Amino acid sequence: MAVVATLAASVWAWAPDKSRSELESKYLRSPDDYFDVSGIRLHVRYDGPKDAPAVILLHGLGSSLHTWEPWAQRLSEAHRIVRYDLPGAGLTGPDPSGDYSDARGIQVLAALMDRLDIPRATIVGNSMGGRLAWMFAAQNPTRVDKLVLISPDGFESPGFKYGKQPDVPAMLKLMRYLLPKAALRLNLEPAYADPARLTGETVTRYHDLLLAPGVRDAMLARLGQTVLQPPEPLLSQISAPTLLLWGEKDAMIPIANAADYVKTLPNATLVTLPGLGHLPHEESPEVSLPAVDTFLRQ
Repeated sequence: MAVVATLAASVWAWAPDKSRSELESKYLRSPDDYFDVSGIRLHVRYDGPKDAPAVILLHGLGSSLHTWEPWAQRLSEAHRIVRYDLPGAGLTGPDPSGDYSDARGIQVLAALMDRLDIPRATIVGNSMGGRLAWMFAAQNPTRVDKLVLISPDGFESPGFKYGKQPDVPAMLKLMRYLLPKAALRLNLEPAYADPARLTGETVTRYHDLLLAPGVRDAMLARLGQTVLQPPEPLLSQISAPTLLLWGEKDAMIPIANAADYVKTLPNATLVTLPGLGHLPHEESPEVSLPAVDTFLRQ
């Protein structure tokens, strides 16, 4: 009976890739949203007046451009909003180069700005996307007007030590074959201060896009290639006005980490969000957006 139960559970959890055509029917707004950039077919979505100040939104690990939907709708009234599935995520899918380093991410972002004729922009990033945002700002100061960092990654933490390639847990590698939606929900809930706000529709979107061809392999490759370096030398070079936005109940990157950024960034303002977690833009757009809207209009 135990063997039968194990086999039944494996069949229930078995998760092959979904077809690209099926996913595009749900998550691609237009065929014109694909752009060839640095050898990758990027899934890009843009809204708002083309001549308005540009704002580029960078999502975190395992997410997609759809995480920004409520913010994009509001901000596009006065800004040109650009968001894209980072290489290895969503409908963009794997990077043919197999390179998921931060250096490659910065190269792709710069090339996309060139492709869209955006000389300068405000860069907004959450978590891993926040790390990419501040690294881009440090290395390309003339291309960044402002920075918005939402619970950014970058300082070492358990399992991610400076100069060391992390070990990807064997259990996480099983995701390539077994990905029950219920288990995924349990992994998403800690990113929300109130798990009740995590809707079934949102869980389905995450689940669907993780099943895009090659995305799980790419995510595991990115994790294995993430080698952190002490961020202070780069952070101290950033001159762009910076808004740090942090959920006070962030269980993924604790709000205590905000002090490291405030201490190092020359021109940073911290806004904390009571009752919100690691994805405040997704958990409660109406609470998290006003501070950003005000900052962008200053």
